[in-house]
Amino acid sequence: MPLLLIHGVFFLQCLRFSQQQFPRLCATTEALLSKECCPVWEGDGSACGASSGRGFCRDVEVSDLPNGLNYPFSGLDDRERWPLVFYNRTCQCASNYMGFNCGECQFGLFGANCEERRESVRRNVFHLSAAERRKLISYLNLAKHTVSQDYVIATGTYREMNNGSTPLFSDVSTYDVFVWMHYYVSRNALLGGPGNVWTDVDFAHWAPAFLPWHRVYLLHWEREIRKLTGDFEFSIPYWDWRDAQGCDICTEDLMGAQSPRDPNLISPASVFSSWRVMCSRAEDYSVRGVLCDGNDEGPLLRNPGNHDHNLVARLPTAAEVEFTVSLRDYDTGAMDRSANFSFRNTLEGFGNPQTGLGNSRVLGMHASLHIFMNGSMSSVQGSANDPIFLLHHAYVDSIYEQWLRRHAPEQTHYPEFNAPIGHNRQYHMVPFIPLHRNIEYFTSSKELGYQYSYMLNSDQRISEVLSPYLELMMEAWPWLLGALVLGALVTMTVAAVAATMTRMCWSAWPWQLGEKSSAFHLPEREPLIISSDSDTPNYHTI
Repeated sequence: MPLLLIHGVFFLQCLRFSQQQFPRLCATTEALLSKECCPVWEGDGSACGASSGRGFCRDVEVSDLPNGLNYPFSGLDDRERWPLVFYNRTCQCASNYMGFNCGECQFGLFGANCEERRESVRRNVFHLSAAERRKLISYLNLAKHTVSQDYVIATGTYREMNNGSTPLFSDVSTYDVFVWMHYYVSRNALLGGPGNVWTDVDFAHWAPAFLPWHRVYLLHWEREIRKLTGDFEFSIPYWDWRDAQGCDICTEDLMGAQSPRDPNLISPASVFSSWRVMCSRAEDYSVRGVLCDGNDEGPLLRNPGNHDHNLVARLPTAAEVEFTVSLRDYDTGAMDRSANFSFRNTLEGFGNPQTGLGNSRVLGMHASLHIFMNGSMSSVQGSANDPIFLLHHAYVDSIYEQWLRRHAPEQTHYPEFNAPIGHNRQYHMVPFIPLHRNIEYFTSSKELGYQYSYMLNSDQRISEVLSPYLELMMEAWPWLLGALVLGALVTMTVAAVAATMTRMCWSAWPWQLGEKSSAFHLPEREPLIISSDSDTPNYHTI
């Protein structure tokens, strides 16, 4: 709670520009009827920062190349040809800039003119110090309990909004904006009326855009946390779950242990025990033919390991990760869950991680973790409610990065057409504004300003492993320094007393009784002390 109080004002000041839909400034009747989302950049008072050359308000261009056969409709779902149902003009930013009003820098760039390149490192969550773990949990909890000042979620379709004349949006927290995004991109298509839905559609799963979409999602989430907290050094940690025998991050000091009273709940000792979920009742929405409205749907649920073992026998092994990364083709065949020897499909969990054959009866890799968690995370649409989602997907993204570095694919390796709807090379990712095309994130994380600690060179890896211990030493340094100074003072005092006693005893010897000084007489000395304020160590508590 103190973190909330400390950062509450900062939050209002810093969350002005960001990346997810729907920007509050574009969720108005005027914007929807005009189909234009080109907010003013406060830096120069012009739309899209045009006066400063940051960007311009322009027509949206979408690809007309054919999609796959999984979705045989046109003009029924708001996500088709994104974002044209809502907006046909948006800010298009110059090379270094980004944001719905071009008020931010591209990923990996910083500074007033977005010309400073920096690289962050995502670390193994088990290499975080105790202080870093506490900070991670505090940041997550802050995001969960701080209402987003810039974003709202759509609670009705464009048709239910009377084509824009009656906006239907709702406020949610910064964290829940991302929960809603993951729901919205993966929800069933509403074809009109109760029960009339199409289930074989997902704009971020089951097809080639699975990895690029989640890469962008994590980058935006990471940026929002940095802005919310003012900690621009923050990076999402990853959970390396290879060969794990259980949920080893489900502990009191990390993601929350199991409740002793109810195995489906989280221990009251964890802040996550008080978290409430939203957008988790996919079946109910389909039966009623409605969108998630963002209302409270109960506590966060998790019962790891007590899942259907016919679907998931165990967590993935290191050998299965290596087999997956060894697959040369990014995607194959129909580029869906049936794809054989497809790196994407195998990593997503629908290709067998030992044979590479698609439509596997037993789920593996990424999907196996969701099933294993046996709770809120086990529903595709509601899975982002559990913060473990972020650590899990950070590791999945790192495997994607391994594959990109090992195989160095050309951009033509990513399918240009005939992928399931939402997944072609030039398709704009749903529901991001500003717009991102799938192909733009079929590239190494180094181009986007981040790396994973286990991919660094040996010296960097040693530094990463030692960093929590060094941080602990830095935290204890004032006390260690104080102890050293105190010890030195005691030693010097004892030495001074010993010297005085020596002189007294020495002078009592017969050869010192005469008028001449002996060659053995010790001259007097001032005791060694700190003589001025400038010599006094400056102590700080952390």
